[in-house]
Amino acid sequence: MKTLKILSGGAAQSLVGSLAPTLKAETGFDIAGEFGAVGTMADRLRAGMPTDVIILAAALVSRLADEGLVLRSSVTDIGQVETALAVRAGDPPASVKDAADLCNALLAADAIFVPDTKTSTAGIHVAKVLTDLGIADKVADRLRVFANGATAMRRLATSDARHPLGCTQSTEIISTEGVLLSGVLPPGCGLATMYTAAQATHASATRQAQRLIALLASPGARDLRSRAGFVTDRI
Repeated sequence: MKTLKILSGGAAQSLVGSLAPTLKAETGFDIAGEFGAVGTMADRLRAGMPTDVIILAAALVSRLADEGLVLRSSVTDIGQVETALAVRAGDPPASVKDAADLCNALLAADAIFVPDTKTSTAGIHVAKVLTDLGIADKVADRLRVFANGATAMRRLATSDARHPLGCTQSTEIISTEGVLLSGVLPPGCGLATMYTAAQATHASATRQAQRLIALLASPGARDLRSRAGFVTDRI
């Protein structure tokens, strides 16, 4: 089976999945993807994992280009993804208009589901927000930390906590059954991350890699990007 190997942040998983049939029809290649915390994916590329395409936060892709691991000429923005709150389907939404509301919502939660706070984009930001709000110690024992946002959201969906709350990137919330997007983080606490695709320097399927990157950023995929949770009007 011919496969295109990608390493991607979890934020792009649903978008890549929606474009996989098109890539298969055009090139005959399936996608063999690993999706997870961006830091973990970058480290796998650095460790020599065979890779054709990466899809990671723009700042990280730039560093990988500096390291000679991706082709700078191939770097292509896909769209921004905002960090947001999630609730279980059926639970009331969290009404968060400012930092005080966010602080109150987090303090009211008896379980807070987040991605890795050291290697994932959203998890690192959540840790910073908790510190900035002055409640990191107060909620430390309520944090439920998972390898990536998608896993955190699946666990939120099946949580038996009374008042659970999730925080990760909007794309991972939208693509998870059993949870609902409850709004982006408020001004002063928000984070919008540009995601970027690039061809790995040692890609083995260069033509197919170039085609996937073109599909990801194409005008024809604009609606797919929007439905997946990408903010495409800021490119």
